[in-house]
Amino acid sequence: MNMPLALPAETQTLMFNEAAEAADVVAAQFARNRDTLVALAGQLRAAPPPFVATCARGSSDHAATYAKYLIETQLGIVTASLSPSIGSVYETPLRLEGALFIAISQSGKSPDLLRNAEAAKACGARVVALVNVEDSPLAQLADTVIPLCAGPEKSVAATKSYLASLAAVLQLVAYWKDDPALLAALDGLPQALREAWAQDWSSLTQGLVGARNLFVLGRGLGLGAAQEAALKFKETCGLHAEAYSSAEVKHGPMALVGAGFPVLVFAQPDSTGAGAVAVAGEFGARGAEVWVASAPEPAAPASSSVQLPLAQAAHPALAPLLTVQSFYRAINALALRRGHNPDLPPHLNKVTETV
Repeated sequence: MNMPLALPAETQTLMFNEAAEAADVVAAQFARNRDTLVALAGQLRAAPPPFVATCARGSSDHAATYAKYLIETQLGIVTASLSPSIGSVYETPLRLEGALFIAISQSGKSPDLLRNAEAAKACGARVVALVNVEDSPLAQLADTVIPLCAGPEKSVAATKSYLASLAAVLQLVAYWKDDPALLAALDGLPQALREAWAQDWSSLTQGLVGARNLFVLGRGLGLGAAQEAALKFKETCGLHAEAYSSAEVKHGPMALVGAGFPVLVFAQPDSTGAGAVAVAGEFGARGAEVWVASAPEPAAPASSSVQLPLAQAAHPALAPLLTVQSFYRAINALALRRGHNPDLPPHLNKVTETV
C-alpha cells in the first residue's frame, strides 16, 4: 500500500524560503544594476522610443503587465504585450524599428521568446533582457542585460524571481523618468518587503481551504499582481482562480459572484483604489466572502469584507510588490492546508520551453 508523502511544515518549503529572500535579492539587484540602468535611462531620454513592446510568458508576463501600467502612467509611452506566437509560430515580421523591446524571463532560453527577441533586434528595436540566468541565450543576444540577481530558484512556483522582475522594471522607469519621488522610494523598498512578509493574512488562508472557485481583482498597477495571484492559486493549491480588472469584472463575469463564490481584491493606494473597494462592497452585499488587501486610504473596505493588512508603500508604484510578497506567504500556507506541496505542483516543470 502506497502511503502519501508527508507535507513539509509551512516554513520548510522551498517556496517559503525563496520568497522570504526577496528583500535581500532586490537590495542586491538595485546595487548591481544601478550604473547599467543610469546609462540606459540616459539613452532612452535622449532618443525616446515611439513605443515599448514586452514579451514574456507565465509569471514573467504578469511582470510585463506591471511594466505596461508603470511605463504608461509614469512616462506616457504606449506599451503593448507582443504575443510570442506571432514570431515563433506565425513567423510574421513586425514593425518594431526604434522600439524598446523588453523580454522578461527567468531562464532566458524558451525558443519562442528567443525567436521574437532575435526578430525584434533584426528589425531595429533596442532589446533589453530582464533575465535571471546571466549566461542564457536571451542575455547573449540582448543589447542591454538587466540581471534579476534572484539566484537559484528551485521551487516550481516563481516567487523571488517574479518580485525581482517587478523591481527591475521599477528601477528602470525611475531612472528613465528621473523622478525624485520614485527614486527615493527605491531606497526603502527592501525594508518595505520585509514588513510585507510579516503581515498576517491568515484569514485568507483559513477562509479558502475548502474553496473551489475564486476571482482575484486588481486594476492599473495592481492588475499584474492579481494575475500572479490567480496563477499561484491554480498551480500551488489546485484552486481555480481567474484574475480581472475591478472595472472589467463588471462586464459579465460578476454574474457569477454571490454566496459561496469568494473574491480577493487588491486595492491600489491610488485613484483606482476606491473603485476596487466599492466593487468589493457590492460583492459582499450579495453574500460573497470578500477579502480586500488595502491601506487605510483611498478607502476603507466595506464592513462586509475582511481587510488584509498591507505594508506601507512610499509610492503607489511599490504597492504591487508589497501586496504580492504578503500574498506569497499566505498562499504557501494555503497550499499545505489543502494538501498540496507548493514546490511540486502536478504536471509542471520549473522551466517551460514553448515554441
